[in-house]
Amino acid sequence: MRLTIIGSSGSFPGPASPASCYLVEADGFRLLLDMGNGALGVLQRHVDIYGIDAVYLSHLHADHCFDLCSYWVARTYPPGGPKLPIPVYGPPGVADRMAAAYGLERDPGMRETFDFRELAPGEIGIGPMTARLDRVNHPVDAFGIRLEHEGSSLTYSGDTGACDALVELAAYTDLFLCEASFHDHREHPKDMHLTGSEAGEHAQRAAAQRLVLTHLVPWNDDECTRAEARSTFDGPIDIARSGAVYEVGNAALNPV
Repeated sequence: MRLTIIGSSGSFPGPASPASCYLVEADGFRLLLDMGNGALGVLQRHVDIYGIDAVYLSHLHADHCFDLCSYWVARTYPPGGPKLPIPVYGPPGVADRMAAAYGLERDPGMRETFDFRELAPGEIGIGPMTARLDRVNHPVDAFGIRLEHEGSSLTYSGDTGACDALVELAAYTDLFLCEASFHDHREHPKDMHLTGSEAGEHAQRAAAQRLVLTHLVPWNDDECTRAEARSTFDGPIDIARSGAVYEVGNAALNPV
């Protein structure tokens, strides 16, 4: 699998990155993990936007899903007519929520452009990849996902507070793309996001091969977040940067 960081900014776009969006490619299949605000523009630097095969929305906060509205326009009204529908995986109610976000009637909403499929804990196939899903600890219905392909694995937390289910999803994963929105030295709401040290602790418990910290709020110090994670995780740690590419393989994990 090949992972490209499209956007890694938490809660709102930052000066160097849109909000959450990650491109995963395997055997020519292209999957977007989340589509936060600002993502569609940056995505066009990397791929033809009409070459996306499926979209997964971890939850329905704006910084993870609102550029699906722009993508709906792009797929519905291009020269030459509408593009064929593609699957959009999201929490229960995703189709109605996205219709409301754009001010559309619920029926048909965006259903003529997207084939909405509601998430539930368990295992599904997405293109050539196997996806394992479980709910994580966030104020709205939110899912973590583990993708596997030909012996390699990538786990994405979405947004979560401390969560045993996330550790189980990430067990022995090659690459753990984990949110780290908060700093240890500040007070913050519980059961919403992880600090750097909590992200590291989850990675350590999971015995992940590499930790990539994401959902980095623009006002935070990223190197402080990395240092917090290093205090609890003894493997390689990266800061997710827009444009970074990782090859996730059987024997090695190589940033490109």
